[in-house]
Amino acid sequence: MFEFAQKPVVSAWGRLDRRRCVGKRDDGTRGGYAAAMARKKRILTATMADGCVKTIGPTGAPFTHFWRIVATLENGRTEVFWGHAASLKEANGKRIATQDAARQRGWRDYAFEVVPLVEE
Repeated sequence: MFEFAQKPVVSAWGRLDRRRCVGKRDDGTRGGYAAAMARKKRILTATMADGCVKTIGPTGAPFTHFWRIVATLENGRTEVFWGHAASLKEANGKRIATQDAARQRGWRDYAFEVVPLVEE
């Protein structure tokens, strides 16, 4: 039999004490450390202005926004880059990096979009 703490025990450094939170409970559910560290899995959806829908997940990561760059190369071809971010500020920070990338890679033009992610 394992002994379980009622609540996860946090050390002075802000970390969970694994020695007090181990194993599974008698009912088969995860307990202690594993339960405290587990995150709810979510399915996230982003709908872009042109109607393109991107689905992300299942994920436990705290993503809130989706960004996309549609770049037109000098030869007329297009490239699409996309990603997700944990905040609007982080997503908009990609805009400055995009300006540098356009200069370095010789893009004729580009479109940068940020949309919120919606949980299904």
